[in-house]
Amino acid sequence: MNTDNAPKGMLTLRVPAMPKDANAAFDIFGGWVMAQMDSASGIRAAERAKGRVVTAAVREMSFAKPVKIGDALCVYTEITRVGRSSITLRVEAWAQRYLTQQMDLVTHGEFVMVSLDENGKPTPVPPEE
Repeated sequence: MNTDNAPKGMLTLRVPAMPKDANAAFDIFGGWVMAQMDSASGIRAAERAKGRVVTAAVREMSFAKPVKIGDALCVYTEITRVGRSSITLRVEAWAQRYLTQQMDLVTHGEFVMVSLDENGKPTPVPPEE
């Protein structure tokens, strides 16, 4: 995990954690956090690929701290590798605690996205401009 207590990468998604996303203990479901990370990965990879992308893999994730109702989940992405048709991103999820500036690292993972053509087949990622 990022131990220097500051997010790495580009802030790609920021969303409030709502009661409908919580379990009986008022913690936000880990699956909801992962879905937000996947959405952020898709946004960033689609911008880089200049087209449609899908999730191919999510590599190891572990949760360090819970997200609570009212926190803002802030998802940061960093492109770490561009292959022929794939884009690998390091993704960090941080909780900005409700009504404060306190930021806590919740989890991080590596997401692999694949660029697709109009027929749903892998297609080369264009060179960066």
